[in-house]
Amino acid sequence: MPENAPVPLNRIERVLAAMIAAIVGISIIAIVATMIAASSGAEMSGGIWPALVLVGYIGLPLAFLLIVAFLVVSTVRRRRLDRDGER
Repeated sequence: MPENAPVPLNRIERVLAAMIAAIVGISIIAIVATMIAASSGAEMSGGIWPALVLVGYIGLPLAFLLIVAFLVVSTVRRRRLDRDGER
């Protein structure tokens, strides 16, 4: 297998990539909405605001863990492809 040949993503990698993008996007939207609401003087102790704050706090660390999982899955798959290509 040539070193610069593109390696296609498998299903697990595509699902992880989509989950990472969705979680990061939702988290950033939640953080921005929370900042706008707090600066406009909204009552942050009730309604949907506690849930948005929680999404902002949990979403980005979860996305980081998914990125680590994506890197591990990708590395393992590439090593298996390299090892099988040597046979």
